Amino acid sequence: MRDRTLRPTALRTAARRAVRHIDAATPPHRDRAVDALRALAILGIILGHWLVTALVADGNTLHTTSPLQHMPQLAPVSWILQTLAVFFLVGGHVATKSHTSARARGIPYIPWLRARLTRLFMPVAALLALWTVVTIALLATGTRMDTVETLLKLALSPLWFLLVFAALTAATPLLIRLNPLWPLAVVLHVDLIRFGLGGPQGLGWINLAAGWLVPYTLGAAWTRGELERRRAGWALLVSGTAGTAGLIIWAGYPASMVGVPGARISNLNPPTLAAVTFGLAQCGLALLLRGALRRTLRRRPAAWAAVAVVNLSAMTLFLWHQTAMMATTATGLTAGRLPGLHTLPDDLGWVVARLAWLPVFALALLLCRAAFHSYENRRPRTREGTRVVRVQRRPDGTRPSRNAETEAVPHA
Repeated sequence: MRDRTLRPTALRTAARRAVRHIDAATPPHRDRAVDALRALAILGIILGHWLVTALVADGNTLHTTSPLQHMPQLAPVSWILQTLAVFFLVGGHVATKSHTSARARGIPYIPWLRARLTRLFMPVAALLALWTVVTIALLATGTRMDTVETLLKLALSPLWFLLVFAALTAATPLLIRLNPLWPLAVVLHVDLIRFGLGGPQGLGWINLAAGWLVPYTLGAAWTRGELERRRAGWALLVSGTAGTAGLIIWAGYPASMVGVPGARISNLNPPTLAAVTFGLAQCGLALLLRGALRRTLRRRPAAWAAVAVVNLSAMTLFLWHQTAMMATTATGLTAGRLPGLHTLPDDLGWVVARLAWLPVFALALLLCRAAFHSYENRRPRTREGTRVVRVQRRPDGTRPSRNAETEAVPHA
């Protein structure tokens, strides 16, 4: 009985010790708001996918649908959980800062780029290897091809994001001074041609680059110090909100900021002008929250420790969250068609049931993180590191005390 009482106490003590260590190892000049915004963006994307993606069991097949298809009144949920613009904003800010620092230290472009892309793509190898094995096993056991295609599409869907992000990262030296109005103008003209003038819909894929260039170049402007005043955040928030509302009300753009199966227009695949103006509003809100986030994370070391842990596992969590959901769904099939997991998302009862499944999805994702997180840390040792915090060594190779000065390393 005594051991059972001491065990929770020991765990709490260890947790407090870890929190203090992370807080002490973080240099005072580190902008904790940057890490917080990235963590919020990643968690928003994960939670959004878990809430708006449904795998429905229909006989011997699985197919995807969305509660937004059956309950369009839930579209405001996508306004909260579609946080891609914030991720590209932070990515542009961090990459610009990192490249500028690398040039100042004499690091050539290729080693800089290799160091940044390695952490992005190392976890991808593990994902592709696992799903190659799973696909072969499914086909060998007679699983219908349409079910296999559904599962593969969900599992590999995060890769499109990484490809776009990697391309923008590689182009960072060319984008450092690019005014965000230029890619915004491209998106505007592309939508005008395909929606207003009846042009080819395939033209919209230009926006896959131009649309995400807008928040990415806003991140570069942040690095240049052009968005430090609060009025910049307010201008983006107000203009982006007004523009999005106008496009939805008067121009016929969908209210949902994520794709809805069967919809004539998707705001996300490829990005539309409405998605970009919505992203401007999100970026404005993110910029306005920086001060409050910095103060909160300095006062609350436990919150900062949680943010740091999410950042160190960001790519693993992002790549494996759909797999975690599908693993839970497949395991649940052994007990029959379960509400919120295999049933049609056509009423609020499904929403309540899906909310109850979220902790199970999270547990499955933590298991994936434990199994595959090591791939995210397998990166070459270079001057351009990617850890959240790193303790400096003295010239003689020894470590300073915990309270000594520490050095922030550029974000991944």
